[in-house]
Amino acid sequence: MTVAADSAPGAASLVQSVDWLAIAPPVIAASVALIVLVADLFVGERHKPLLGYGAVAGLVAALATLVPLRAGDRSTFCLTDGSQACSYTADHFALVIQALVLGGALLTALLSVGDTRKLPAGEFWFLLLASAAGAALLPAARDLATLVVALEVASLPAFALVGIKRGDRRSSEAALKFFLSSVVATAVMLLGVSFVYATTGTMHLTEIAARLDDVPGRFSTLAEAGVVLTLVGFAFKTAAAPFHFWVPDTYVGAPLPIAAYLSVVGKAVGFSGLVLVTVIGFPSYADVWGPALAVLAALTMTVGNVAALRQTATRARSAVRLLAWSSVGQAGYLLVPIAAAAYSSDEQIGSTVAYALMYAVVKLGAFAVAALVARSHPGNRLSDYRGLYATRPLAALAMGFFLLCLAGLPPGVIGLFAKVTVFSAAVDAGLGWLAVVMAVNVVIALYYYLRWTAALFTAPEAGTQSGTAPQGPGHRVPAPLTLAIVLTAVAGITLSGAPQLILRFAAVSLF
Repeated sequence: MTVAADSAPGAASLVQSVDWLAIAPPVIAASVALIVLVADLFVGERHKPLLGYGAVAGLVAALATLVPLRAGDRSTFCLTDGSQACSYTADHFALVIQALVLGGALLTALLSVGDTRKLPAGEFWFLLLASAAGAALLPAARDLATLVVALEVASLPAFALVGIKRGDRRSSEAALKFFLSSVVATAVMLLGVSFVYATTGTMHLTEIAARLDDVPGRFSTLAEAGVVLTLVGFAFKTAAAPFHFWVPDTYVGAPLPIAAYLSVVGKAVGFSGLVLVTVIGFPSYADVWGPALAVLAALTMTVGNVAALRQTATRARSAVRLLAWSSVGQAGYLLVPIAAAAYSSDEQIGSTVAYALMYAVVKLGAFAVAALVARSHPGNRLSDYRGLYATRPLAALAMGFFLLCLAGLPPGVIGLFAKVTVFSAAVDAGLGWLAVVMAVNVVIALYYYLRWTAALFTAPEAGTQSGTAPQGPGHRVPAPLTLAIVLTAVAGITLSGAPQLILRFAAVSLF
C-alpha cells in the first residue's frame, strides 16, 4: 500500500510501504473489536456468550501473529528523507510488551466470559478489544503523535469499562474519578509534547534524541519543561506516587476482571511509554529524568506497601484494595531499572521487562482466584479467604503460590529472582540508597503477603463460614475462570523452574 509521492526534483519521496505483518497484532485486535460490536446487533440474547468466545479467539489470533515477528527487525511508516526514522518498529521490546498486553487481555477475557450477564455484552467486548489494540500499538510507537494516540486508545475504553456496571454508584464514581484525573494528566503530557516539538521540530523519538543534544540556549528551559511535563503524564499512567490516588477506588469500583486488566495491561502501557520517551527520546536529559524517577520509585513503593499493610481484614472489598495498593508498591519496583538506565545503559530496561512479565502472570492469577472467591462472597474481604484450603485446596495452593511470588519467597522463585534483578540494577547504577529503600519495602510487603497466605490455610473461626463454601450445581465455576487460574499457575511454576526464560531480557538490549 502506498501514499501519493511528491515528484518535485530534490523533494523527499512520500511513498511508503506498509508492512502489514508488522502491524498485525494491534490491527487484528481492533478489527475483531469492530466485528464483535456489529455482531452484537444481530445476535440474540441466548447467544451473547458467543461474542465473548469470539473476543478470545481474536486475542489468540493477535498473539499468534507475534511468532513470525520474533526476529524483531521490522519497521514501517518510515520517513523517506534518508533519516531512517520510523513511526512503528516491531523490535524485541515491542514484541515482548505486545505479548504481555495481549496475553493479559486474553486472561481478562477468560475471567469475563460467563460473568457478563449484567453487562452489555457487545459494548464490553468491543471496549476490551479496542483498549487491547491501543495497548499493543503503544510499545511499537516511535513518534510522539503515535505514542499519544495509542495511549488514549488504550485509556479511553478503560474509563468506560470501569463504569460499565449499570446502576452501580460505586462503579460510576470510580469511572468519573479515573476519567477526570486521567484527562488532567493527558493535558499536562500534551503540553509537554508540544514543548518538545517546539524545541526540536520533529515528532520522531530518534530525531528528538539527536536534536536535544544541541538545543539552542534560548530553548533550553522550554526543552526541560517539555521533558518534565511529558514524564508527569506517563507517571500517572504507571500509578506512581503522588499520581496514584485514583488506583484503590478505581479497582474496587470496576468489575473484578477489569481491575485485573488495569493492574497489568494498564501498567504495561504506562511503563512502555515511559521507557520509550526516556531511553529513546530524552537520553540527553538523563540528568533530569534519572533522579526524578529514582525519587518517584522510592516514594511509590513506600506509599503502596504502607497502605497495603494497613488494610483491615473485615472491611468490604479489602482483598481488592490490598491488591490495588500492592500494585502501587510493585510499580515502584518497576521504576527502579528505568531510573538506573539514566546512570548506566539502556540494558537496565530489560530488568523492568523481566519484572513486568513475572508481575503480570502472578497478579492476573491472584485476581483470578479473587474472582472465584467473589462468586460466593461478593464482599471479597480478606477474612473471606480464611480456611480456603479446606473447601478449595487447589485454589488456595494457587493463591498462596501467587502471593509468595509477589513477596519474592520460595517456592515463588521467579519473584525472588526478579526482585534480585531489579535490586542489582539499582546497585550497578550507583543508586545504593534506592536499593536500601527497596530492601526495606520488600520486608514490609512480606508481612501482608504472608499474613494473607497464612489465612488461606487457617481454620475459620467458630461461628463463621469459610470464604468459599461449596456451591450447588447452579453455581458452578465457569470453565474459562478455571482455565485462567490453571494457565497463570502453570506459567508461574514454569517460570520458577526455568527463570532464565524471562530473566535473559535483563542482560540484553531490547532496542
